[in-house]
Order: sequence, then C-alpha cells, then structure tokens
Amino acid sequence: RNAESIVELVKKAPIKSGNALEIASGTGQHVVKLAAALPLLNWQPSDVDETRIKSIRRWSDDKHLKNLKPPCLLDATIKGWAAEHHGQDLILLVNLLHLISIEETKVLVEEVSKALAPKGRAIIYGPFMRSGELISKSDMEFHQSLISRDPDLGYKNDIDMLNLFGESGLTHLSTNKMPANNLAFITQKP
Repeated sequence: RNAESIVELVKKAPIKSGNALEIASGTGQHVVKLAAALPLLNWQPSDVDETRIKSIRRWSDDKHLKNLKPPCLLDATIKGWAAEHHGQDLILLVNLLHLISIEETKVLVEEVSKALAPKGRAIIYGPFMRSGELISKSDMEFHQSLISRDPDLGYKNDIDMLNLFGESGLTHLSTNKMPANNLAFITQKP
C-alpha cells in the first residue's frame, strides 16, 4: 500500500544512476517497482530471511529487469556488512527499525554510513515517534503490541534518529511526512 509513495520519493532523489541497495526487501514488491521506475540504478535487494529471499527471486524473475540483481542474504544489524556492500550510491530501508532494538538500529545506521559512496544517499522510511510522542491511536496500539512482545522493539524517536545520523557521519537533508503517519529521513554521506 505504500509502494507508490516510496517510488515517488526515491524518484525525487538526485541519484539517478549507480548502485542501490535495498535493506530488508521483504517480499520484493518494492524493489521490483523501483527497478522498473529507475532503470539506470542497479538494484541489489537483500533480506535476512531465506523465505523472503525466495519471494524476492519470484518477483524478480517475473519482471526480467536487467538492473535488478539476484537477492542476497544480509543481516544489516551485524557489524561489518558494509565491507561487502561498499560504494552504494543509494541505500533504501523501509519499515524495519521499529522491529529491531536501538542497539541494532545504531549498528545498522553506522554500517549504512560506511556502505555509502561519497555523496551517496540513504532513505530510511517507517513509523517513528515525533519528539518522543506517538501521534495516533493506531501508532500507540502498534507500538504497544511491539514492546509487549519485546521491550527492546518499538518506534524509535525522530530526534534520536537525527542524533544517530550525525554520530554516524551522515548529513540529515530532510524529513518527509509520508502516508499512514510514516516518516522518510533523507541523509547523505559527505
């Protein structure tokens, strides 16, 4: 349901060619639409789950896009993954940070910074608190359901994310309001 808005957001980025990594590609629906919409970017889908890797392959095989690489297994919460995925002009992450701990989020953002080429951009999309507050009843309920399963999960605070970007060497360019109360942070490596 958010695929079109994500495609439009990425199309507005000045990065029109080069290498693009999608972290946590899930089923593969987003990356297939992105590869079709941005044919000069070479897209690398990834996921931590082998079942989702198979789904990404099926979506990819159906479209036969030359700029869409086979999916790779990637746990972006483990230190060191950037060494294998360095030189990215664009990194996209959609709807993951609320499903991982703050420590894992820190590792992920640090590795994103390392994986980006100079002037490369990262787009991080998902649900976030605004100045420590949840802004809708559905956000409150979803956040509560996450932390009731694991207190380390849940929505991250937008202010904390801005600080984390700076600590990781990323320049925050903009925060975009997206459908369903989501935010998209646009960052750049100097």
